[in-house]
Amino acid sequence: MPILFFTLLGCKSTRPINTQNVENAITKNALQLLEDKRFHSVSIAVLKDGESTIKHFGELTIGKGNQPNDSTLYELASVTKTFTGYVAAKAVLDKKLNLEDDIRIYLNEPYPNLEFKGEPITIKHLITHTSGFPNMPLKSENKKAFFEGLKLIKIETKPGETYSYSNTAPELTAYILEKVYQKPFEELVTEFVLKPNTMNQTKFTLNENDRTRLVKGYNDKNELMPNFNRTLWGGISGLHSTTTDLVKYMKLQLDRSNLIVNESHKKLYKEGSDFWEGYHWYIIENGSQLIYRHHGGIYGMQNWFVIYPKQNIGIAILTNTSFNETGEILEKVVDNLYDDIMKTKK
Repeated sequence: MPILFFTLLGCKSTRPINTQNVENAITKNALQLLEDKRFHSVSIAVLKDGESTIKHFGELTIGKGNQPNDSTLYELASVTKTFTGYVAAKAVLDKKLNLEDDIRIYLNEPYPNLEFKGEPITIKHLITHTSGFPNMPLKSENKKAFFEGLKLIKIETKPGETYSYSNTAPELTAYILEKVYQKPFEELVTEFVLKPNTMNQTKFTLNENDRTRLVKGYNDKNELMPNFNRTLWGGISGLHSTTTDLVKYMKLQLDRSNLIVNESHKKLYKEGSDFWEGYHWYIIENGSQLIYRHHGGIYGMQNWFVIYPKQNIGIAILTNTSFNETGEILEKVVDNLYDDIMKTKK
C-alpha cells in the first residue's frame, strides 16, 4: 500500500498544473450534470495544448454501479456526419468531386424531380443541408428502397437558399463517394480517417467482443432503448467510438497542416450573423471565438464534439441518456466546461 501511495503521489507531482485544472473542471461539470437524475453516466474527454484528460462518471446500467471507462463504446450518431464531410473534402481535393456538380451525374437514373425550376441540387447543397431534401429518407429499409424514395421527393425551395436539416442528403453523399472511389463507404472512412490516425476502436461494424463494450442507453423514463440498426451506407450515423479514439479525432481536427481538415472546415453556407455550415461542421465565428462542432443523438445516447482551434482545445461529452432536451443540456455543459478551462489557462 505505501508503494501505491508514493507512486500516485509521484505521478501527481510531475503532472502539468493545467492538466489538474482541466480534471477539476471536468469533475465539477460532470457532477453538476448528474444531479439531474435523468442522466445516469457521462464521459468527458478534453484535449488542451496536446495534453488529453479523460474522466468517466456514473453508471451505465441503472443500479449496477458499472462506470464507463476508456474502452466503453458509444454510438456517435450524427457526429458520424463529420467523417462523411472529411471524406467528401478529400474527394474534392482529389478532384473526384466538384462542389458545384449536379448530383444527378452520379446517379444511375435521370431523377427529373431532383431540381427546382431548372436549378439542380449540387454536392455543396447535400453537404450543407440546403438541398431541400426531407429530413429522413422516404424509404430506408435498404439501399434499393432508398433510391425508390429519391424518386418521390418534391423539391419546393431553390437549392442553396434555405437551411433544412436532412439525414437523406448525407446518405446520398456517402453513396456518391462510394461511386467516385469505387470502394464501400465504410472502407473509405477506415482508409482515410481511422487507419492514418490509429483510431482502432472506431468502427461501423462491431464484432462479438465489441458488442460487450457497447453502451445500452435510456430515455427519460429510464426505459432501455435499442441500438441503431444501420440499413444504408452510414453517411448519417453508425460509427461507434471510445473517448480515447475521440481524442485522436480531436488531434486530427486541430492539425492545421492537414489540407483535408482545412478544406472540411471551409465556410460553405452562411446561416446567421456568426453561423456557417462547413463539410458537416457547424461553424461559429464572432470576434476572437472560432468553434467547429456537431451534436449526435440516437435512441439511448447523445454526445457533443467541439473543436476550438484558436485555443487548441477539443471537447467530447457522451452520455447514455436521450430525450428532447438532452442536446441542449449537454451543450450548456460543454460551454461551462470550456469557460472553466479558459479561466485556468494562465
